[in-house]
Amino acid sequence: MNHVDAALKALAEPRRREILRLVWSTELPATDIASHFSEVTRSAISQHLGVLREARLVTERRDGTRRLYRADHGEMDRLRDFLARYWTDGLLRLRDMAEAAERGRPHPARTTIDETTDGAPQPEAPQPEKEH
Repeated sequence: MNHVDAALKALAEPRRREILRLVWSTELPATDIASHFSEVTRSAISQHLGVLREARLVTERRDGTRRLYRADHGEMDRLRDFLARYWTDGLLRLRDMAEAAERGRPHPARTTIDETTDGAPQPEAPQPEKEH
């Protein structure tokens, strides 16, 4: 699994997002983090921290017997950059499809539902060229 996939999977769980919020601007020991979650065991919080650490979203520093956690802002910036490119590329493709449709050339994957064929998708009929 690549780092982006691991990060997105880690962030899909609400408690992990809350842990990330807790350690965003400060370094906290696991026991302090766990104290914010009365309905979750300390063991479960440790597992969540492990997932966040493997996804490189938090760093762990040992101070004697304590483990201190902090958000990795660099990794979060890389994830944000990836998502921005992903959405930008998708929006550009959507714009290109809309412009092609406006020029009278529907996107080949576009279909309409023809009620006379039991609702089965049918290819859209070609549109006549518009005169300019």
